[in-house]
Amino acid sequence: MSNEINLKPGIELVKKFVVTEEHTASFLGSGSVSVLSTPSMIMMMENTARLAVEDKLPEGYTTVGIHVDVYHLKAAPLGAEVEVRAKLVAVEGKKLKFDVVAYWNEKKIGEGLHERYVVDKKRFLEKAKQH
Repeated sequence: MSNEINLKPGIELVKKFVVTEEHTASFLGSGSVSVLSTPSMIMMMENTARLAVEDKLPEGYTTVGIHVDVYHLKAAPLGAEVEVRAKLVAVEGKKLKFDVVAYWNEKKIGEGLHERYVVDKKRFLEKAKQH
């Protein structure tokens, strides 16, 4: 694959998640209450961004998260259905920038920027083993 990534800004994906016990701050230890944890909200945002472009990459390629700048604005309780939206807003070589937003009951509960990098899966794993 050349250094040219054939992705254009504007690609979007909306994905829904249900807050389970494993997603709560009390379960993860990032807090002491049973609400959606910030790490879990970020995971949902990363997952949505990854899936937005995954099927548009050459075979054997994927993206890895490299940067997250997110605000967790409001709580969502156990059992809540969270809607996450990821929109590709910039492509800089192999670096992809996404606007990410999370909603619960149409209220914005999180927003920010997420960056991912396009990698060859096999080469990436080989390099990871060397460190």
